[in-house]
Amino acid sequence: MLAIFRRHKRSCSHRSEGRAYRRCRCPISVEGVLGGRLIRESLKTADWERGQAIIRGWEAEGRLEETRRVTLAEGWDRFLIDAEARKLRAGTLGKYKSLRRQMEVFASRERLAFLDEFSLDVLSDLRSGIGGAALNRLRAFFRVAFERRWIPDNPARVLKPAKIQRRPTMPFSAEELGKILGAVEGYGERAGRAYAQRLRAFVLLLRYSGMRIGDAVQMTPDRVVDGRLFLYTQKTGQPVNVLLPQFLARELAACPRGSNGHYFWTGQSNLKTAVSLWQRTLKSLFDRAAIVGGHAHRFRDTFSVEFLLGGGTMEQLAVLLGHSSTRITERHYSPWVRARQEQLESVLARIWARDPVALVETNHTPDTHGEGAFCN
Repeated sequence: MLAIFRRHKRSCSHRSEGRAYRRCRCPISVEGVLGGRLIRESLKTADWERGQAIIRGWEAEGRLEETRRVTLAEGWDRFLIDAEARKLRAGTLGKYKSLRRQMEVFASRERLAFLDEFSLDVLSDLRSGIGGAALNRLRAFFRVAFERRWIPDNPARVLKPAKIQRRPTMPFSAEELGKILGAVEGYGERAGRAYAQRLRAFVLLLRYSGMRIGDAVQMTPDRVVDGRLFLYTQKTGQPVNVLLPQFLARELAACPRGSNGHYFWTGQSNLKTAVSLWQRTLKSLFDRAAIVGGHAHRFRDTFSVEFLLGGGTMEQLAVLLGHSSTRITERHYSPWVRARQEQLESVLARIWARDPVALVETNHTPDTHGEGAFCN
């Protein structure tokens, strides 16, 4: 017969009440005899119902299964094989592989070898080294590990994200865009007119399509029909249909192509390598134009902000950007919604129109009987 109990921590205020007290969150252990064997060990969980379920499973089988401990390396090997079988994008697989390398460096430093050694405290230490963006991937890895019973409990389930200070969206100003296009002309003297023409078309495409740089690099002429751009975004697979300005359609038509199938890529090198090359080119262009904090995504921000200031809705922008959820769009661009700003200004204007101090300062007399009366 097996019995579970809480093994109270030294810091637990109920330690003096002994095993009978179980309403705290101290770890659960099991003690008793099963299959002629004396069992006395931790269940590696603080969830009472989970502990009972483990014991019921043992008693139903009439024996205690000796679970082979899964190493960190073995767990990642299995996880990545499954991820490849699910045909995850190469970029996503690359991020998981990067997380694996970070975990292996951390495990080597902390002398950890097995997955069940990654407790909540250990994962909290790991979190500070991998960055907030990798937290969801860490949770996904441990969720799979728990579902496949490589670990008895999933400590990542309750791991809170570190607070991230998001940078505000900063579109390019009209003056900055003018400087950038002016700096493009300088490339004609150094790299030839054809290269400067391709660079100009690339910059204009990023600005007036709202595309991510990866989508722009691999764009092909068949994606532009009657001045409209249609594609499935690389990151989310969402369909995007954008009406381009007529001058940009002409620029693209006249643009020297990297190959017969692409505007800005030979199609022979790795796409990631091609994107990195264009990022370095843009960095050099921003330096030449004396643009502080310039990067490719600011063209996408400029497209988005101008759309919202022009009266477009958040839902419409989400479609144009290829976001899988409007929440993603709101997270980055909600301060720029024109209708929302106008509504806020209208409310404030009505408040100031009834404020007695504001009325006096503007040489008005407050209405003490009508709507303009100030009420305590």
